[in-house]
Amino acid sequence: MGEPGEARQSTDTDTVTVRNEFALERYRYVLQQIHAVNENAHRFLAIYQTLATALVTAALALFVGYRKWDLAAATARGGVIGLLALVTMVAAFTGTLIVVGALAWLDYRHEECDITDEVVGPGFRKRPRPGNLLRWYETYVLLFILVSVTTMWVLAASFLLPAMR
Repeated sequence: MGEPGEARQSTDTDTVTVRNEFALERYRYVLQQIHAVNENAHRFLAIYQTLATALVTAALALFVGYRKWDLAAATARGGVIGLLALVTMVAAFTGTLIVVGALAWLDYRHEECDITDEVVGPGFRKRPRPGNLLRWYETYVLLFILVSVTTMWVLAASFLLPAMR
């Protein structure tokens, strides 16, 4: 029979092996989630662009055709404002999804760093710094959304709505 210390050593080795395998699987999952969060930001931007284009096209069609359709100018102005309000809601929803995605990304990155600190060694992966906000493409997607919605409202208020008398 073996020595009592050998059984304990085998159990300790098994525990370490299981722990490392679990950490590796968790690490793979975290990396997969980080990848999914990155892809989602592009999807959200595509959804915003598609819906905003469709709604603004409808607003322009209303502006061009309200007389031919025998709509009152006040009704047409209300329709344009309503369509721009929908664009604003889509923008707010998209912006919220992007911000939540960025927060999820930060959380997953911290978890990734926790795993590598424990398994590989402290400092193996640098933790994300919110100071790098200007390097994140989500920042520019949000700025694009904000600028485009603001521009739509300014152009409508300056040109479309006054012309609908």
